[in-house]
Amino acid sequence: MTHSKQAAKRVRQNNRLRTKNRAVRSAVKSALRAAVSADTHDKRVALAREAVSKADKAAKVGVIHKNAAARKKSRLQKALNKLAAAK
Repeated sequence: MTHSKQAAKRVRQNNRLRTKNRAVRSAVKSALRAAVSADTHDKRVALAREAVSKADKAAKVGVIHKNAAARKKSRLQKALNKLAAAK
């Protein structure tokens, strides 16, 4: 139990923000997985564009660090290039 009204409010705010941030991080991960597992090249390109956008937006609002977003985008592109070269 908290000792003050202010602390109780912070707990409520932190819980709300934590669930929101977890949802955003999960959406980024899902978008990245979907982009790599798409069956055609055109779908992969479209889903990759969407995944990059989600990663950038998450970094912009501070859910993930900008370098983490850059790393995720780089790894996604590397995986897509590997898939394209395999065909």
